Formats: sequence, C-alpha cells, structure tokens
Amino acid sequence: MFEKLKQLFSGVEEDTAKTTMSLELATAALLIEVSKSDFQQDPVEIEKIHELLVRCFSVSLTDIEEFMATATALNKDSTSLYPFTRYINDNCNNLEKYELIVALWEVAIEDGQIDKYEDHLIRKISDLIYLPHTEFIRAKLTTSEKAKAK
Repeated sequence: MFEKLKQLFSGVEEDTAKTTMSLELATAALLIEVSKSDFQQDPVEIEKIHELLVRCFSVSLTDIEEFMATATALNKDSTSLYPFTRYINDNCNNLEKYELIVALWEVAIEDGQIDKYEDHLIRKISDLIYLPHTEFIRAKLTTSEKAKAK
C-alpha cells in the first residue's frame, strides 16, 4: 500500500502522461476547453476546431474524429490546464504561443459572440503560458476584426 502511495506522489503517473502528450493534443485539449467554457459546446465551434487542427497540424481529415476523441478523453481526465500549458511552455516560443491564443479566440468567436467565461479562460491560458498581455490583446483584436470582416 505504501509503495502505491509513493508511486502516486512521486509523479510516475505524470511521467506517463508526458510521454503521450504532443503539441497537437495539448492544443486540441485547450481548444475543446474553450468551446465548453460557456456551457454550450456549439457544433460550429467543434467544426472550427477540426478546421484549425487540419490546417495547423498534420491531422488528416480521415483521422480527425479519432484524434478529437483522444483529445476529448485527455481533456476529460485532466483536473487542470497545467499539463497542457506546461507542455506549451516547454515546447513553444512566443510566436507559437501567440498563434495558439489566436486559435482560441477563433473558436470562442465562431458562434457569433465571446462569452465572459470564454474570455476569462483564454486570459487565464494566456497568463499560464506567459504570453505578454499586449499579445493577448492583439490576438483578441485581430480575431475580432477578422470576424467582423466576414
């Protein structure tokens, strides 16, 4: 029994999660979290996540459903944003972090409005990945302008 507790607290399980984590999965999990943050996971937001994953990563259209199921399960099993934001911090530069925040805004605005919970979550993620506040605001304004131009 004590051995199990020692393994639990030593982070052995966390290490196995690290080995399965990828930039694509971390990004997808954060995008999914934003789509659920307003308590209404709109189908257009899910479609936008699919589009972003196909456009930005090597996820093929044939594998997208399986990949989304994996990302959703990873998101569901997680109790915090930490594993995803830590992976982003360890593996991305500021430009890539900025592009992630733009993608999060694209998902948030896809249903026609940015909910206060979506705004709060994106701000929190931006803080957790140490993106300067000016870049957070620039990403929001850029995405809002693109959405108005549609």
